[in-house]
Parts: sequence; C-alpha cells; structure tokens
Amino acid sequence: MKRALMVWGGWEGHSPREAAELFAPWLAGQGYEVAVSDTLSAYEDFGMLTRLDLIVPVWTQGTITDEQERNLLRAVWSGVGIAGWHGCMADSFRVSTDYQFMVGGQWVAHPGNFIEHEINVLDTGDPVTAGLGDFKLNTEQYYLHVDPGNVVLATTTFDGGHPASGRAEYECTWIRGTVMPVVWKRMWGKGRVFYSSIGHKIEDLLVPEANEIAKRGMLWAGRSAGEDAW
Repeated sequence: MKRALMVWGGWEGHSPREAAELFAPWLAGQGYEVAVSDTLSAYEDFGMLTRLDLIVPVWTQGTITDEQERNLLRAVWSGVGIAGWHGCMADSFRVSTDYQFMVGGQWVAHPGNFIEHEINVLDTGDPVTAGLGDFKLNTEQYYLHVDPGNVVLATTTFDGGHPASGRAEYECTWIRGTVMPVVWKRMWGKGRVFYSSIGHKIEDLLVPEANEIAKRGMLWAGRSAGEDAW
C-alpha cells in the first residue's frame, strides 16, 4: 500500500483543514494509507518521511525550522513525491529559498484580488491535463516568480487592468499580456513535484477541472499514474 502525508495549517484564509478533509479520504480511496498532521513537526522524522510515496503540504506562510526544511527537501530529493496548490505550497515559507527552489515558484501578487479570469490548458497530451479544456474562475489570479525549467501544463494571461494586491493607487498596466504558469510539474532530485496555483478557497478546489487537475497531480507525484510516465 502506498503512503501519503498531508500537513495542514498556517494562515486559515486558505481553508487548510477543509482542503485536507476534502482530499485525504479521496487519497485513501486511491489505495493510500493517509496520515494527516496539523503541525510542521511531522517533518522532523526523516526516516518516516523517506517511507512515504507522497507528501501534500497544505500550509500557507509560517516558519519552517532548518531541520524540518532539510528533512523535507532530502526526502523529496530521495524520491518521495510532493504535490500541492495555491499559497498552501507556493507561499508557505517566505524566507526559505531552498524550499521555494524545490517548489519551482513563489507567489508575489494577485492583482484585483477576486476577478474572473480564464485558465488555458496546454495541449501537451500530459496525463495530468489530458482531455481537459480551458475554463474560467472567479478567484485570485496568481502572479508568481517561477522557475523557467518547470514543465508548464496550464497558463493564465493578465490584462493589466487591476491594482496590485492592497495597492489601489496604481494599476499593473506593465503586466498586460503576461502569460503566467498556473499548473506545472518538475523534478527535485528523484522526487516528482506538482503544483497548481488554483485553490484560494475550498470552492475553487471543487470546480471540476481544478479538482481533477489537483487529483491527477497528486497521483502523478506519488507515482500512481504510471511509474515510468513523465
């Protein structure tokens, strides 16, 4: 039986408990033995981490200790998959650049806050997005600093007509036409890394396309969607 660990907490605005409660039973239904923790001390047992197949972090902001970060990064490097979404993975530990390097991106803004925007699924034939078309959301449109080495599976385009987060005195006209990755995957050593920027509120994760992408991403990272398939 495969093993997964979900670690939830941090800023409550991203509904970490609700997200863990949504996906933990689903993972169990996929044949995973799922452990759920509401403390970062779960990352302090390196031996336990290396026996996992998948880690799902659901933790926004906060501070990770050197030991916790080192154990997490080493476990993924050794081959444990990691998969997550929104700020629960790409805005977890703002001063931990090694963690951000592993994730492949870091949130920096969501101009306009909650706005309608389109997610464009790339026609790559990748199993994470295969058969899914473009779809619209009314939620935060994440502007991220991203690693150019990511394998991008979906994007969104900014119209530049909204003020930066909390800074209503100017509109971000300079980002008009910027195509931003929304969904990507990458490797960290031998470990598979999956990320989707969708998921500010639990309702976002219930949108059929977003829900399916998150589920397929977890299976891919945990090597449950074809052991050899990139």
